[in-house]
Amino acid sequence: MEQKKYVPKNEAVTYAVAALGQGLVYSCMSSYITDFYMNVLLLSPMFVIMLMLLARVWDAVNDPMMGMIVDRHKSKWGRFRPYPIITALPIALLTIMMFTKPSTFGVNSTGTVMYVYVAAVYIIWGMVYTSSDVPFWSMPNLMTPNHKERAKIISYGRTVGGIGSAVTVALPIILGFIPALSSRDDFNDIKYPIMAVSMAVIGMPLFMMSSFKVKERIAIPNATKRSKNDPSTLSRVFHCKPLLLVVLAGMLSFGRYMLQSAAPHVARYAGFYLGIDPATATNEQINSNMSTVAMIIQICAAVGMFGSMVVLPKLYNKFEYRTLMIGSCAGGFVAGVLALLVGWFTKNLFACIPFFIIMSIPLGVINVVSGIMVFDCIDYMEWKTGYRDNGLGASCQSFVNKIGNAFATVAIIAMYMFVNIDVKMLNEGGAAAITAASTLSSGQNFAMYSLVTLVPAVSLLLTAVPLIFYDFTGEKKNKVMSELNEKRKERGIVIEAK
Repeated sequence: MEQKKYVPKNEAVTYAVAALGQGLVYSCMSSYITDFYMNVLLLSPMFVIMLMLLARVWDAVNDPMMGMIVDRHKSKWGRFRPYPIITALPIALLTIMMFTKPSTFGVNSTGTVMYVYVAAVYIIWGMVYTSSDVPFWSMPNLMTPNHKERAKIISYGRTVGGIGSAVTVALPIILGFIPALSSRDDFNDIKYPIMAVSMAVIGMPLFMMSSFKVKERIAIPNATKRSKNDPSTLSRVFHCKPLLLVVLAGMLSFGRYMLQSAAPHVARYAGFYLGIDPATATNEQINSNMSTVAMIIQICAAVGMFGSMVVLPKLYNKFEYRTLMIGSCAGGFVAGVLALLVGWFTKNLFACIPFFIIMSIPLGVINVVSGIMVFDCIDYMEWKTGYRDNGLGASCQSFVNKIGNAFATVAIIAMYMFVNIDVKMLNEGGAAAITAASTLSSGQNFAMYSLVTLVPAVSLLLTAVPLIFYDFTGEKKNKVMSELNEKRKERGIVIEAK
């Protein structure tokens, strides 16, 4: 059973295309929400920090709750398949609302009402997204009982989903090279709604394909009512050391998001001007320069991330997942330090390209491998306790991803506050904004540049520490998987053919 393949190629491709659709929409939030809140809506930095942290506290409850719901209930259409089609339209509408000025919908753009509106849209978006994300990434567990085949399905899904993220990241940058748009004083006001509408309209129909084309082959009986002496779901998680280590590593790896999410801020305020004199530059030239700087960093991130994702399936049989994670994090740390030193002292952003690419390799490795490791840990927990918590495993991954994005956002905004950058002064428009941005101190420029160099480097170094103690590998893992297959037969778990 271990080596048998269950999933036809066209079904695996469909799942990956659905992940592409999800990536188109999710990257809107993960890459640009900070820039939109800080530099378009001009929200209070402390409000944004508190919103991100409080939303993550709620996620700590909401994500596992969703995991338990999908584990305990099965519809006639399947356990996980109905959710993408149910949630696609609400996610599309909420994404558009999140990146459009509240005044567009008749909401006062100043004062308490706007803050309440922004917070409500962001939190509701997160809840609805969780309702689709947890079931979607749980699907590979019911598509095949072969853990190696499952790893490849997850790997391909994450890789193609990453392509969706890259498309989203590129769109606002491309808009900056269109003179009719970049010359406008309200360019930042219009580029984000264009991005959100485009990605929602394209992405969500692709995402819904998983509801129609993916097959759940493993029929797991609905959970029976837990007796008084049985461990609770959360208790099983907190007693699963391998899973806790992977989750902790995922939380510490928040810096891997920085090259994408901090790139717009670096482009605005780090003081890199490519072939222009900020003292005499026009608004169009400044916007074009920002797009160029952001594009360089984002392309490097995409090359490193996708390069590692493409190569990863060929490395699974040669290296343990833990080794891949630790090795890529160590390389990313060294590259981040070198990017900081070379970029700052030479003022040559192009000289940093190799280091940015190496720094981005862990972005691909962690995105893919941590998800595979989570479900390996769910296998371990099933072997140890007799319970299979697929939804809970996906909810752990969902929580880790969202808290990583939140920590990245908090780090960016905290840096604004630490070096006292006045966003309102920088967004007056026209010559005043250009002068304000070009006269920031050297220390302020350095602080913003560190967001894509030093901060992610330290984060990657910390990520490797918990993984040193992860031991669900080698012979231990092979023994557990072999015994688990026998236990599943005893529990009456049915596996359908192709």
